[in-house]
Amino acid sequence: MNLRIPGPTPCPPEVLQAAAGQMLNHRGPEFGAILRRVTDGLNWVFGASRDVLSITTSGTGGLEAAIVNTLSPGDRVLAVSIGSFGDRFGNIAAAYGADVQWYKTEWGEAADPAEIGRRLDADPGIVAVLVTHNETSTGVTNPLQAIADEVRKRNRLILVDGVSSVSSIPCPVEEWGLDVVVSGSQKGWMVPPGLAFLYMSDRAWAAYERSRMPKFYFDAKRHRDSLERNQNPWTPAVSVYFALDKAFELMRAEGLERIYARHREVAAYTRERVKAMGLKLVPVDERFASDTVTAVWWPEGVDGRALARRAREEFGVVLGGGQGKLEGKIFRVGHMGWVNREDVREALDVVERLLTEARAAASA
Repeated sequence: MNLRIPGPTPCPPEVLQAAAGQMLNHRGPEFGAILRRVTDGLNWVFGASRDVLSITTSGTGGLEAAIVNTLSPGDRVLAVSIGSFGDRFGNIAAAYGADVQWYKTEWGEAADPAEIGRRLDADPGIVAVLVTHNETSTGVTNPLQAIADEVRKRNRLILVDGVSSVSSIPCPVEEWGLDVVVSGSQKGWMVPPGLAFLYMSDRAWAAYERSRMPKFYFDAKRHRDSLERNQNPWTPAVSVYFALDKAFELMRAEGLERIYARHREVAAYTRERVKAMGLKLVPVDERFASDTVTAVWWPEGVDGRALARRAREEFGVVLGGGQGKLEGKIFRVGHMGWVNREDVREALDVVERLLTEARAAASA
């Protein structure tokens, strides 16, 4: 099977073998050593001088942790949404009682940093900005560094959904002045689902002390205090830690800059191939097209669902579909983590073949 969805992503054989290891005492020194190595690896990838926390949950659980550890009910926040996952981040804040003000773009567009600055100037009561770095529903990457500059100039918190960017697209959290950044194990980290990663800056920890949102399982201080003893506060996803420990060996051998370059190269190849088929990218401005997932409009008159089904059933190629209002209108090609050009070429060869057949049938 050629799994080309934007997560969960394929895992290297060595990682799967590591994940199959026998259980051990999660309170013992052996697991403590693994947790320490994994945390050091997270700090390396995030570009963090303080420990990044790992929580047994999904990426969405990590976003919830970002909200409850820094905000209080009634806090006014600006939710920047360019797609489905931007909506989710804001909706989590609203569910916990935040006063959510929305800045939404048309799907396919990136957020405008200057517009974010204008909205913050117009509303001094906004305490935090929520933003998705890489929106997989539309294949668009926001200009996060420029957005962060606008937010920091005005001394507001910036909370970042980096679930599908960190480890595949540069996101140096301290260099860019980010306050909270979340990622998830099933994306570019090359391991199965089960862990979310949470970075919090000094400003975010100060906000934690003021935060009045309810928290127990996701309480960051519990996780930080446990990590000082090389433990988790709750039973961890032991097998996923085994896998991540091995994945970091592979990532360090390749090097971060080479990882980022590989993602850029595969993404550029993907975009050129689909354009050569006469297809249109969902991103309005290709400068903001994602390096981890390419979103493409199905051509008019083509039953995209039927073609995707044939790709899966006849050729073993699994494409991502559209979400929300894009359901049935687009397909998405994931290329993050353990991926090279050949993986994508095989998938796109199938798409091209099926499209050629569909167009021939339509003109017959």
